[in-house]
Amino acid sequence: MDIPLCPITGEPARRLVQWVDARLLTDLWRITFKTDSRPSFRGVERFGLWESPCGLYFFDPLREGDAGFYHDFYTRLRALSLFGTEDQRAEFAIAAKSIAEGARVLDVGCGLASFRHCVPQAHYTGLDPNLSLTIPGVDLRKESITDHVVTHPGEYDAVCAFQVIEHLDDPRTFFHRMIEAVKPGGLVIIGVPHVPSPMTRIPNFILNAPPHHLTWWTVEALATLAKGGGLDVESIEEMPWSDPDAPIYWIEKSSFIKGRDQHFRGHWLWHAAAFGGLIGGYLLNALFKTPSTVKGGGLLLIARKPG
Repeated sequence: MDIPLCPITGEPARRLVQWVDARLLTDLWRITFKTDSRPSFRGVERFGLWESPCGLYFFDPLREGDAGFYHDFYTRLRALSLFGTEDQRAEFAIAAKSIAEGARVLDVGCGLASFRHCVPQAHYTGLDPNLSLTIPGVDLRKESITDHVVTHPGEYDAVCAFQVIEHLDDPRTFFHRMIEAVKPGGLVIIGVPHVPSPMTRIPNFILNAPPHHLTWWTVEALATLAKGGGLDVESIEEMPWSDPDAPIYWIEKSSFIKGRDQHFRGHWLWHAAAFGGLIGGYLLNALFKTPSTVKGGGLLLIARKPG
């Protein structure tokens, strides 16, 4: 058995967590979101979920979702109204506290550019190669960070990416391009889902699987990523739950099976636990607020470029 290399350090993985049948994931995407993942998998029969020495969990092979996959997925997600609006994310408000008055901010993979609402004191630029909107008076660019940094090196006081890096097959290169775009003394801010968490304990939770989530993050993995880029870590915090991700907390509470060293199985009990957790979770989410003392919605890295 070939041992794959960690996508952020290049070191061999230290253990195989489990094998995941690509057909199981294909069926889960089709049944749950009416989304076809087969073109993104391109003939892969099974994925390995591995843990690297730095604590990063990653799928091998790393296969990103293609344009067709994401068109169908986000269309279905909006139709189902499963999660809250992006501008309510707790990590936005926490990251914004580090942004100074008049700072130039680059939001990579900006989506709906929701972060701009949290940094009215800054000069905001949103970057997304899949950008599909225009907002009067807002600087939005349909570019990748790789293309953008060629003409804007060292231009920004803060470069941010919220819930982006876990979708990429080359997170290390993406992160280094972010570093190239920030000034000496500037900030690099990364928000990611993490492991272990309710998201990884929900059985057959397809949102946390290829071709959508390719990596699962820990505090140690984020610190290793920052160190590899020559950054000084200012903080790595576990985020509180916010409206967009609160259903995940309740779905995990409602499921009678918890994923630990196994996260995906084709057994009927796992399907029943996932379905029961989904129904129970949304009922509880409608009735109760997530406890403010409970953390677990994700991790936020704030690191500074020397100089």
